[in-house]
Amino acid sequence: MTTILRLPGDASELTVPDLLLRNERDHGDLPALSWDTREGGRTTLTWAQVRHRVAETAAGLDALGVTPGEHVLLMMGNRPEHWLTDLALVHLGAVPVSVYGTASPEQIAHIVRHSRARLAVVGGAEERTRWEQLPACAQEGSGRLRLVVADADAAGPHTAWSTVPQRYDSASFERAWRGVRPADPVTVVYTSGTTGDPKGVVISHRNVVLNGIALDGIAELPDHVDHICYLPFAHIAERMLGIYLPVLRAGHVHLCPDPDRIAALVRELRPAQFFGVPRVWEKLAAAVRAALEALPAERRTAVEDAARVARAQVRCRERGHAPDPQLAAAYAKAQHEVLRPLLAPVGFDRLVWTASASAPLPPDLQDFWAGLGVVIMDAWGLTETTGALTLNGPAAFRLGSVGRPLGGTEVRTAEDGEIMVRGSTLFAGYLRADGSVRPDTDADGWFATGDIGRVDEDGFLWLTGRKKEMIVTSTGKNVSPTLVENALKEHPLVGQAMVHGDGRSCLVALLVLDAGELSAWAARNGVEVPPDGAAGLPAVRAEVDRAVAAANARLNRTEQVKRYHLLEREWTPQTGELTPSLKLRRQVVRDRFRQVVDGLYEDHV
Repeated sequence: MTTILRLPGDASELTVPDLLLRNERDHGDLPALSWDTREGGRTTLTWAQVRHRVAETAAGLDALGVTPGEHVLLMMGNRPEHWLTDLALVHLGAVPVSVYGTASPEQIAHIVRHSRARLAVVGGAEERTRWEQLPACAQEGSGRLRLVVADADAAGPHTAWSTVPQRYDSASFERAWRGVRPADPVTVVYTSGTTGDPKGVVISHRNVVLNGIALDGIAELPDHVDHICYLPFAHIAERMLGIYLPVLRAGHVHLCPDPDRIAALVRELRPAQFFGVPRVWEKLAAAVRAALEALPAERRTAVEDAARVARAQVRCRERGHAPDPQLAAAYAKAQHEVLRPLLAPVGFDRLVWTASASAPLPPDLQDFWAGLGVVIMDAWGLTETTGALTLNGPAAFRLGSVGRPLGGTEVRTAEDGEIMVRGSTLFAGYLRADGSVRPDTDADGWFATGDIGRVDEDGFLWLTGRKKEMIVTSTGKNVSPTLVENALKEHPLVGQAMVHGDGRSCLVALLVLDAGELSAWAARNGVEVPPDGAAGLPAVRAEVDRAVAAANARLNRTEQVKRYHLLEREWTPQTGELTPSLKLRRQVVRDRFRQVVDGLYEDHV
């Protein structure tokens, strides 16, 4: 259990400004926020400096006319201006709303209209151009949107932040934040819209403080732990991990605006904790596998032997058993001689806490990392639950499950298997276009999540799929597409998958090759892969055939994939098949590949 620092009051009555004041007083000299400068160096602010910068930024926002309760939109990526502006708005009693950097003009326009925002603060020329070209309908109901640009030096049709007066008045600043209440919104997070317009989820100060304390009751982390902040702030996971938890823990946030810099930053910092959605862990695994393939045969054998010992150790921990002395000694030796030296070049040799969420990790991926002594703790939650609501922890975990409920929360399943939740971290409701908040719980406080799953006899939650995504075949059988897709992705060559079969007699699949794994596999098997056209190579097709056959062998007849089509280009948020939080936009994929899918059914009734 992480040591929770002094709380300046009853946990349920605290706000984020309360905690920031505590950090200034108790931990003012500790590092709080670091980032790379344009000149190539690195800048760090202490907690005392952070609070002063937040106060200055709040003065500037006040000069722009920001009022308590007002929604202000932010699109600046993972940079200090975003982080500091977010906290400054909270201290004014205003509500920061981060917008995904990959959001389309239509999505941005919807958020502008729905939130009734009068002010947006964006990063630079690229963001400014996109916002200035929003359709006129974006202004309906909100008046003219004022645009403030962080990187601009002079005013134009926008306002340059450098021209905004930031005269810090201590008395005004203290008076403003002390008027903030625990039940007030700390943010509105717009869902990424897999099936329709994004919905505004209203999250309170009380939600994030209690969620953070509950997470600290399970995680085992060093005090003032480092966090590499690379996911978008528009995602509830990074808002918790990159803003609210560091404020609660007086941790140290390292901003990483460029995802391509993650690996380098991990190598430099050698963090004690790391969070990644499944796709991130898949990409990291591909890189490690490629490095393993390059090792001499004798070294690979030593790694395989160490991996067997590590997995045996994990199985003991999973059952709640202490390993016998022989296994404990073998594992200590494997870590010292093989595993830590292997993980050191990638910066993972000091990890004590690794986690994943968004979707359950495929079993083979869990197994791969467990073999390196890295146990990834799967978590589950929604934006509506302030992020994680269930979590595996060092003291109690089941690989393949998403853990047990956090303190102060409850989970049960309805008759149809839908997961129902309630508790202290559940959101206030959805923002309405008129500014009011619509609660979305039943009379007893239960919220229907839309996810399907089961709770086992030990209280661990196991996910099956999304209720709206369940496939109903023409024979009336229900199939979870996630279950089938995870089985297909257990083979390293299959990076992404989507199965189809609604109203059909059988399932077919679209599969996407994993480019990183393809290179390693090709080198291992002596296959020359051209820059384009790998999906058509007989050797690649034969290997994917084996992957599909292996997945089918673990599935029942209704779940088995009869045919598939192999794609080479990865699905991404930029190309539209994934949401900004890396969830699959199934309808987009169906529409884009409709002819391909129909062709897979040509010989089937």
